[in-house]
Amino acid sequence: MTRALSRRELLQAGAGVVTLSAAARRAVAQAPAPLPSPAVPLDTRALVSLIRGEDRRAMAYRALREIDARIASELKQKKYVLIKPNNVSSENQLASTHADTIRGILDYLSERWKGPVYIAEAAADDTMTGFENFHYPRLPGEYKSLQVKLLDLNAEAKYRILPILDFDLHLTPVRLAARLLDPDAFVICSALLKTHNTVVATLSVKNMTLGAPLHFAPGENSHWNDKRKYHGGVRQTHYDILLTAQKLRPFWGAALIDGYEGMEGNGPGEGTPVPSRIAIASTDYIAADRVGLEAMGIDARWPGYLLYCWQAGLGQYDLNRIDIAGDSLAGVKRKYRLHNDIDRELEWMGPMRDLPPKLG
Repeated sequence: MTRALSRRELLQAGAGVVTLSAAARRAVAQAPAPLPSPAVPLDTRALVSLIRGEDRRAMAYRALREIDARIASELKQKKYVLIKPNNVSSENQLASTHADTIRGILDYLSERWKGPVYIAEAAADDTMTGFENFHYPRLPGEYKSLQVKLLDLNAEAKYRILPILDFDLHLTPVRLAARLLDPDAFVICSALLKTHNTVVATLSVKNMTLGAPLHFAPGENSHWNDKRKYHGGVRQTHYDILLTAQKLRPFWGAALIDGYEGMEGNGPGEGTPVPSRIAIASTDYIAADRVGLEAMGIDARWPGYLLYCWQAGLGQYDLNRIDIAGDSLAGVKRKYRLHNDIDRELEWMGPMRDLPPKLG
């Protein structure tokens, strides 16, 4: 008789961490893995480009070119472009958007855009220090026709209030960068393929939603940080990302995920490199992230925030409804090693504990 797998064995099997017995492997293979039904059915198809190569800059450019028809109609209605990098660290290049990725985006824009371009971030530490360390100040001089400017959203200190949930599921306000909710901006998310210490994986949606909350401006006496309000508990984080994504979604333009060198293990800041050598782009951020998960070999059921976004109708997550242009998904798949705390991260999938008895 085949014994039941423990939760740890099942998770480790999915992460490719241990070698299971033949009986255990059969049990994993037979385990059903459907996505839950969406609360808001989304029948539309999404287009995602997937590019393989050996030149980070050229791959970013080509990935956007593949979806040019989807971008063009929206871009011409905007007054400026905002590129939102993922600079979770001001020192670790592997954890942060590379200047050559931004160059690829600017190469694409230079052929079809003549207005201002902002490279804007609200980093967890000092935004401008990260820009300096990653050589962003070189970019304005290289693309003079685009009027490129570097912008610290924390220093700009313009915001919109959004109520989210704290650890006790009580409402608490956060300040979101106003630029990311500006109808005049075409927002391009410049994200990376990375594992994460709370929500399994971080790609375009996570970059936008946790990059939007502000903290104190440089030189401000009061040290506050609204990003911390998202990290009260695993279950709360997924739901608060959904609430923030719902607020930001109408202002999203295109997502570009740099997988030239992804991060596995203890991401998003302390993992190790994976030479995936891919770039992913879409005007549907949810669909782009689903393709990214597949490329990383991560079970699409595990990042709860992406499931929630799909279930709420914010984008397509059903792989059968995602058209992939460029290279084959099967040819780029790798098994990324997940964070050491993956068991804790997946606790959101189980029932809530320590609740009072039901009334009635």
